[in-house]
Amino acid sequence: MSDKTEKKELTILRLLQKAETPLSSSKILERLQAAGQDASERTIRHYFKILDKKGLTESLGRKGRIITQLGQKELSKARVFDKVGFLESKIDQMTYRMTFDLARKKGTVIVNISLIAEDDLVRAAPLICQVYEAGYSMGAMMGLFPPGERVGDIIIPPAMAGFGTVCSITLNGVLLSHGIPVHSSFGGLLELRNKKPVRFVEIIKYDGTSLDPLEAFIRSGMTDYAGAIRNGNGRIGVGFREVPADSRDRVIDLIERLKEAGLGGFLLVGWPGQPLLEIPVPEGRTGIVVIGGLNPIAILEETGTRIHSRAMAGMVEYERLFHYQEMEERIRALG
Repeated sequence: MSDKTEKKELTILRLLQKAETPLSSSKILERLQAAGQDASERTIRHYFKILDKKGLTESLGRKGRIITQLGQKELSKARVFDKVGFLESKIDQMTYRMTFDLARKKGTVIVNISLIAEDDLVRAAPLICQVYEAGYSMGAMMGLFPPGERVGDIIIPPAMAGFGTVCSITLNGVLLSHGIPVHSSFGGLLELRNKKPVRFVEIIKYDGTSLDPLEAFIRSGMTDYAGAIRNGNGRIGVGFREVPADSRDRVIDLIERLKEAGLGGFLLVGWPGQPLLEIPVPEGRTGIVVIGGLNPIAILEETGTRIHSRAMAGMVEYERLFHYQEMEERIRALG
């Protein structure tokens, strides 16, 4: 396959992935032209036939095409160099799109989704709640989604449940809605001693990766939430942010209000222009360390339960979330 052909196929797959409804060749053409790409309906129909044959798309007749699960997998692993920097762009896009209103406690928040076998939920619940109880989670809220429900581009498979944790990028959106722009620098693995942050042992910059850093740390078995919970000595996932120096007092005020909404995820707030945990911060900015949203799931991986997680999976209404202490009750209702 030529590089040009592969790029065109992947472009079509991405358009289908982003769409919430089937797309016809004319709709695809509109989107391609809007992006400044030359094409014709005849060419697009040709690519549709190829993608259908590969099992990457499915025709719904006059309604158009949808991307298949196989197509989703192909998109996730294709052209890795094209994805470097994509994570940073996605962070900015989702920050802008979320609608949560802190004063009214209404609107959409960004969630991560982890797929857990329904049979494993009862056993997993106490472990997950321990992470929340210890304060190593992004707030106190969570979501639980039944088979067949769609969150972002993920459809919860049969016999599985979608466990939703609030993504720390939600904090970016709240600060932005209050006039405070946030720069997301990197995701890191933070060492704790006696429950106190000591140093970063690993970092992955958002603008140089195609994977969510915390996903990578969890899959690699690098976290230690069991130790962090047991005696305060362990390694947890966090994110590093920068905000304008003059906004520091306003940020601290918002932190307290976010805690009241169950969305407290700030671990440390530095001082203007001063290093934070040995991380340099430019003049005119203040460094912030926020707790990783996927943290409650990592302990399941540590204890031998393989979990498929997707960071920044989509957005849900805040009202769909509940306090972690209700988890066992919600599991019973799900069954």
